[in-house]
Amino acid sequence: MARDLAIDLGTANTLVYARGEGIVLNEPSVIALNSQTKEVLAMGKEAWQMIGRTPSYIVAVRPLRHGAITDFEVTQRMIRLLLERVGVSRFNKPRVIICVPSAITAVERRAVTEAARRAGAADAQLIEQPMAAAIGANLPINEPIGNMVIDIGGGTSEAALISLGGVVALEAVRVGSFDIDHAIQGYVRRQYGIAIGERTAEEIKLTIGSAAPTPDEVRAEVRGRELMSGLPKTVVLTPAEIREATDEPVSAMVDAVLECLAQAPPELAQDLIQQGIHLVGGGGLLRGLDHRIAAEADVDVHLVQTPLECVVLGAGRCIESYEAVKAMFMDSKR
Repeated sequence: MARDLAIDLGTANTLVYARGEGIVLNEPSVIALNSQTKEVLAMGKEAWQMIGRTPSYIVAVRPLRHGAITDFEVTQRMIRLLLERVGVSRFNKPRVIICVPSAITAVERRAVTEAARRAGAADAQLIEQPMAAAIGANLPINEPIGNMVIDIGGGTSEAALISLGGVVALEAVRVGSFDIDHAIQGYVRRQYGIAIGERTAEEIKLTIGSAAPTPDEVRAEVRGRELMSGLPKTVVLTPAEIREATDEPVSAMVDAVLECLAQAPPELAQDLIQQGIHLVGGGGLLRGLDHRIAAEADVDVHLVQTPLECVVLGAGRCIESYEAVKAMFMDSKR
């Protein structure tokens, strides 16, 4: 018997929830290919470790950028590999719910469902990430109360106001934590004339990155390749420099929240003063981001207990009670 699955197909990480079992897979959304033979060499953590470290004929790619499929064939192969890893074969085709950003177009929606069906799913339904996040955060979404969720992923940031099982106001921008990494790379290149890789930029963000000043700040030593000489060089960066470097993407995320709040009906806006806003997604772990949003929006912001798993746990609940939540699925044909 096929186990129904919920998949959070993120730009940064892909998580799979199996009905009755919980989360069975959590891997980076990266696939390594031999560009000459088109053979898949690795996927997930193994492929992520290859980024920036491969010979020219091996390419480690992220098939999703800004929450959208950039390479249909590679995405399909990745979904097939994911399904194989969790025990799906030709003989047991599961129903699948896939979490997608609410900003994706009708063409992108069709591409995701088509990729899942071709990869071996009997049926593929889509659910918006903010809705799945609200379910995963145990918010009372079916009641006439304003529930606001901010989902900051690798490629997109979304702020959604939910009431009575539907989205009342939504603001989505194709800016996420990868844009913070790119901003760090650009700053180090401009300021110090040093090229650093994607993974080094991510390590800097995790070590000293912040959206607002925090206590006990430390400096970080960064090694890269000097552009002029081509030789390895070490520089020391401060948290204040990284805040300056990443201000543009962080401001875009905060502005999306303020835009969403501006669309809120007055009755629901009152609820938010009592309820606060819930922050989910890996990008929400950036130090001080909750305080910065709270200061600018003048509303309390709570980082949920499991920000990385929240979306897939919500989709998992939908799989457990499939018939009851059918109305929440996105129409992939429109």
